Amino acid sequence: MDNILIANVMTREAVVIKPDTNLLECAKKMVRKRVGSLLLVDKKRLVGFISEKDILWALIKKSKEDLSKIRAIDISPRKIATIKPTTTVQQAIEKMKNLKFERLPVIHEGKLVGIVTAKDILNFHPEFYPELEEFAKIREESEKLKRMKKFRKRKTGTCEECGNFDMLYLNNGILICENCKNKI
Repeated sequence: MDNILIANVMTREAVVIKPDTNLLECAKKMVRKRVGSLLLVDKKRLVGFISEKDILWALIKKSKEDLSKIRAIDISPRKIATIKPTTTVQQAIEKMKNLKFERLPVIHEGKLVGIVTAKDILNFHPEFYPELEEFAKIREESEKLKRMKKFRKRKTGTCEECGNFDMLYLNNGILICENCKNKI
């Protein structure tokens, strides 16, 4: 992981918009492109960055104003954290963790060349985060608990051991039929 560069994992075609674009158009573009942020670019130079959260903030804080009257550059943070394409993935992850950002614009010689997101890194190297496997297990157990609660309300259902449809009994956290219960 120490020798993999951001240039290898970044998204090269970042979704960009002009700084004077209104927030309503920004929101529409985010929905159309299915992205969580837009980079504000003027003549290939990055001048701003807005995310879904920024638009929500504007919606709440400036609720008296119409979103079509607020420009993107007006709500963009003044200081923008960026990264170079020659930075290693490990360094990028550290920067993201320290700044608590999920995405960073990639700048080379003063010009925008792409964007790197946590998702880009995970897609490239999913085993990098062993915690994701743990989250999947937690999610699976949560689904099991939901199913168990649903089955408790019914007396019959599908046995989790053999798959037969029968009267069910709760045994060690799983719902089993009478046949499987007698085998234990």
